[in-house]
Amino acid sequence: MKKSKAIIWGVILIAAGLCWALSSLGLLEIDIFFDGWWTLFIIVPCAISLFTSPDKVSSAVGIAVGVLLLLSVRGIIEWDQIVKLVIPAIIVLIGIKLIANAFGEKKTEKIEESLRKNADSLENVFCLFNGEEIKCDGKVFRGAELNAIFGGIDYDLRGAVIEPDCAIKATAIFGGIEIIVPDNVKVRVKSTGIFGGTSNKARRPDDKAEGVITLYVSSLALFGGVDIK
Repeated sequence: MKKSKAIIWGVILIAAGLCWALSSLGLLEIDIFFDGWWTLFIIVPCAISLFTSPDKVSSAVGIAVGVLLLLSVRGIIEWDQIVKLVIPAIIVLIGIKLIANAFGEKKTEKIEESLRKNADSLENVFCLFNGEEIKCDGKVFRGAELNAIFGGIDYDLRGAVIEPDCAIKATAIFGGIEIIVPDNVKVRVKSTGIFGGTSNKARRPDDKAEGVITLYVSSLALFGGVDIK
């Protein structure tokens, strides 16, 4: 996860914790659990993604949906209006993304299937409300499955011995995953972003260069982000 995201989330959590503590002590009159407080779990991640993720459209839509839900809970906008307009729009957006992915690269799925047949070669990393920083120095890398839920994973492959035709399956739900690859690795991405996105900033080595290896990344970003560099 990028430093900017970590700093933003840190400031938000510190502010929320201080407000909660002062409110509990009676020193500050703030009702943290106001009507519609749960919509912040939509608005805040999308607002952060708007500045840190390349998928600006999904982030903007997410903010709009969160704000509309908040206004509905507060009685400012009728719920029927949201149901008639917003929910169908979300369904159409998800459908378009699924259709686009259906015509995408099939190589990734084939490699993932072969990796699952040999579970010993597939590294599994799961983060829930915490962070992991993993450096694969000296490891023989064939594939990995990375899952970040309300957390972050920094996965560094620069010091790994990477086998040809390897793959990573990355899932970020209200969290972030950062994958760092060596200069001789070409990354091909198949991504699904729902109010989130995947950014591939890795260098693109010449296919004719010696020692070039292709890494296939299959990502799902749900109110989160996957960064490759």
